[in-house]
Formats: sequence, C-alpha cells, structure tokens
Amino acid sequence: MPLSPELYSPDARTRLLVVAPHPDDETIGTGELLQLVRASGGEVRVLLLTDGDDNPWPQRWLERRLWIGGEDRARWGRRRRGEVAQALQRLDIPLGALQAMGWPDMGLTALLRERAPSALARLVEQLVAFRPNVVALPALGDRHPDHGSAHVLMRLALAEGGIEPPLLLGYLVHGREEPAGNVTPPADVGRHAAKLGALSAHGSQMALSAGRMRRLTDRPERYDRVARPPGDREAGALPWQPRAWHSRLRLTVASPDGVQHWRWNQAPLRRDGQGRYRLVDVPTAPCFARLDMDVPSPWIFDRWGWCEL
Repeated sequence: MPLSPELYSPDARTRLLVVAPHPDDETIGTGELLQLVRASGGEVRVLLLTDGDDNPWPQRWLERRLWIGGEDRARWGRRRRGEVAQALQRLDIPLGALQAMGWPDMGLTALLRERAPSALARLVEQLVAFRPNVVALPALGDRHPDHGSAHVLMRLALAEGGIEPPLLLGYLVHGREEPAGNVTPPADVGRHAAKLGALSAHGSQMALSAGRMRRLTDRPERYDRVARPPGDREAGALPWQPRAWHSRLRLTVASPDGVQHWRWNQAPLRRDGQGRYRLVDVPTAPCFARLDMDVPSPWIFDRWGWCEL
C-alpha cells in the first residue's frame, strides 16, 4: 500500500526556484507551491527556459495562417512570455520573479549536446544570484524531451554551482505519475482556484487543448523528492535492450565530465553476464544517459528518454 504523501511546509527562509521549460509549466506543475511559499513569507523565482515559440498548430489556428516563418515564431514566443507574466500576476507572484532564458523551444536536448558549457554557465549564474534552498524542476522521466533535458541541465548546473545543495522536487507534466515517494503542498481551495485562474491566462494553449490543460492543472500537485540513485558495484548499467534500428539509435551521456553522444552501434558499451549494456567507462556522478532515434518524426514525446546512472 503506497504511503501517504508528505506535506511540504515552507517558511520565511524558503527560497524557491521553479524551472519551467515552457510557458504554462510554471502554472500546471507548481501553481499552488508558488503561492504557498509566497504566503509563508518566502521568496520565489521562476526560470523560464524557452518562450514556447515552436508551437505551430495553435498558432496556425489562432492566426489563420498555414506557413509560419521566423518572425511569426518570434511573435508567438513574445505572446506566450506575456501569458506567463499574466499567470504569475494571478498567482500573486511579482513580475520581477520571472527570469527568461530565451532558449529554443523543442531544442533543449540539442542545446545540451552541442552547447552545454555555455548553457550551464548561464544556469550557474542564476543559481549563484538567487541561491535557492528549494528547486522544483521537471521530472527526469517526463516524456517531453525539453522537460527531461531541463532536469539534466539543472542537475549538472547544481553539481558545479558551488552553492549549498537545495531540496530538489521533481514535478511531472507529461507521463505517468509514480504513486510512492511523493511530497505535496497542503490542499487549499483558494490556492487551487487561483491556479485554475492562472491557467486561463495561457490563452494560446487553451485554444485547442483546453480540456487537456484543465485536467493537467486540476490534478493535486505532487513532487518526487529527487535523490541520487543508490550505488552499484557494477555501475553504468543502461535500462534499454534495443533490438532493431541500431544504426539509427543515438546514445547521449551527460555528466560533470562533459556531454558525449554516439550512434548506438559505435558507443563504448559492453555486455555483462546478465546481458545488460554497460558503459565501459563510467563518468563522474551525477551521470545521465539518453537513448533516442535520430530520424525526423511528427511525434514529439520520448520513447526512451533519460535515465540516471
């Protein structure tokens, strides 16, 4: 029988940093937590990684256009960033709490692979400036690629940031919620109503997906307390056993030692006595691996995604 969720009680010393890959994640994932920390006298900051500009179908619908060029996307991104500001206002969060990075929507995995040092340096600047003692970040197992990669980026930035390790709370937007090990804010009708009101500020997303958005936002907020996995005397085991398309699969490994990626059939792997694939050399912890298929697809969600080694 799963344990009851642990109630989270912040106080005036709380400094909460919310990591939001896209506009609306701050509301769906942490709308009540943000209000709770503010009501407790704590400080909050929302780190918006992208402006959500690669969001073509709602834009086509609302703007009555088929072709979307670079200027159109930039305009859409400005609209969505403005929606975040309105949503935070409805949550009684000051506009100065919003810090926008302006990174590419649907591009955080590529950013991690190709420009990790500069991206991590910017995140470390944010961490050192705010010095959070609580960080709410997307769950590693979230099936949206930007969410999983946002988790990895923030974990690596924390590993090199030189600040006291904060409490890490992972929130899930896309995927199946785990029943155990959850932390939750105390239920409050007023905070929940304000959260639903904040969602309505994201009009660009409500146009085509209002029902789904309300279902996501109406769920009780639950967070997994993020902790390093227990050690293994044979470290570096991967959870995947791919049997086809080896030449099109891509393995990415990210750690404080750097980020590397290979075709699966060229990766430095070995098979152990149980038939599992393992990295030949295990990087410094925290270490994350990602498996994906290097082919264009209209399906945006991950099949394999990230794991922590």
